[in-house]
Amino acid sequence: MSELELKEEVIKAIKEVYDPEIPVNVYELGLIYDIKIFPVNNVYVLMTLTSPSCPSAEAIPAEIEGKIKEIEGISDVSIELTFDPPYSQDMMSEVAKLELGFM
Repeated sequence: MSELELKEEVIKAIKEVYDPEIPVNVYELGLIYDIKIFPVNNVYVLMTLTSPSCPSAEAIPAEIEGKIKEIEGISDVSIELTFDPPYSQDMMSEVAKLELGFM
């Protein structure tokens, strides 16, 4: 599997994870800032949460890590949380904005 194909699989896996309070997956919400694939299929994800006091602060990154680890051939997954830049609704995809009635 090429790096690009693997990245697509990682995105598909991340799209299976939802914020429990919002009926849109974390990828479309704009919570994923960066995805990098390093040699030997190590995956790095830089992400944020809707707020630093999000009740799912531990559950969401753990669920993302678990979904990515289910992909065949993945060696390791590293999830980094950041609040810089702070999350805003502008980061949502058009799909998420439509789903939530912002458009």
